[in-house]
Order: sequence, then structure tokens, then C-alpha cells
Amino acid sequence: MNGRLIAIGDIHGCHQEFSELLAQLAPTPEDRVVLLGDLINRGPDSHKVIELARECQALALMGNHELRLLKFRRTGDDRYLKEHDLDTFAQLKPADWDFIEKMPLTFAAPELNVVFVHGGFLPGPPWQKQPAEVVTRIQVIDREGKPAKRADVPGAPLWADLWSGPPFVVYGHTPRPEIYKLKWSVGIDTACVLGGHLTAYVLPEKRFVQIKAHQRYWT
Repeated sequence: MNGRLIAIGDIHGCHQEFSELLAQLAPTPEDRVVLLGDLINRGPDSHKVIELARECQALALMGNHELRLLKFRRTGDDRYLKEHDLDTFAQLKPADWDFIEKMPLTFAAPELNVVFVHGGFLPGPPWQKQPAEVVTRIQVIDREGKPAKRADVPGAPLWADLWSGPPFVVYGHTPRPEIYKLKWSVGIDTACVLGGHLTAYVLPEKRFVQIKAHQRYWT
């Protein structure tokens, strides 16, 4: 690959910040933009985010928010719904759903020894074989070695703290005020929808580019 690989963290409907970040990065046809999932929900306009993603021919990975809405759309089971999900349903067009349906769980760049994913991986099992419920949702690892949310198991170790690679993992999903860079991973969900930043990680130069959120959109 001759161009750059540009990973962008959780956008969550923040189309203005996404647009500004793309303008700053100015991707060329040789570049590959990889969106790390959770393009939708919480922020102002999920449809506009997906429209921008299509325009720049981005590869978007499946996040837990996309997975949940797909499950509801396929089954009609409202157990999958959370607050404001129906607002997103009202925004999304048929082409948006086509885009979401095609989202893969991971994207690998073997030449850089890097894998991109929304949530992360359990250390141990081959990363390629881990299911959607793990790789879109994992934040910490409980005492039984199972994936869990930070809020459900306070004090449990972060999966990334236990991940010793290879490969190097670029992920989102766990919002933090700062980029979380370790030897074998980097977390770039810097909480744009919560008033933080939208972060891009540019390879091979290993450079970070950020746009400050215009406001806090979700609490």
C-alpha cells in the first residue's frame, strides 16, 4: 500500500467534527480511511456521518451500536433498543442500512502488523476467531477471564493492559479524555460526543490528529 492508513475513533453522529477532521487530513485516493465503529447514535446526525463515510470511501468497522440496531431491525425485539435509538432509526436511509450491513468486525494490515477493531480482543484466543459480542463490546476482563464493561466490573483490568501482541491493535469503544497508547495497542475513542475530541491515528507515520468537539452532545 502506497498511501496512508487513517484510523478514526468513535464518531457517534458528530458529523461536523468528522467533516472538519477529514478536511484536515485531506485523504487522497491512495489513502485508506478506517472508521473504528460506533458511527451512529448519541450525536446530532447519524445519517450525515454515514453519508460522509461513503463519500470518502471509508471502510467502517462494526461497533456495538451498529450491531444492536441491526439486531433490532432484523428481529423487531425491543430488548435491543436503548434510549434515543429510535431517533437514529428515523434518520437512517436505505443506503445507510446497506452500508451498516456490510461492516466487517476487523481490518488487518499485515504489512504494518496492525489490526483495527471497535472494542478489542481477549488475550489468548486467536483474534481472527473472536465473535462479534466480544470484539465490539470488550473493555475489561473479569475474574473468570470473560469480557465485560468497565461500569459492570469496577477495578477489573483493561483488556489492552493484558494484550501483549502481536499484532498491534488500534481500537475505539472505551471513551477516555486522552489517547491510550501502550506498546501493543492504542485506544483512540477520545469521547467526541461527550465534548472531548475526535481522534485520527495516521499510519505509517504514527501521527495523531484531533478535532475538538463543538459541544457536549450526550450525557
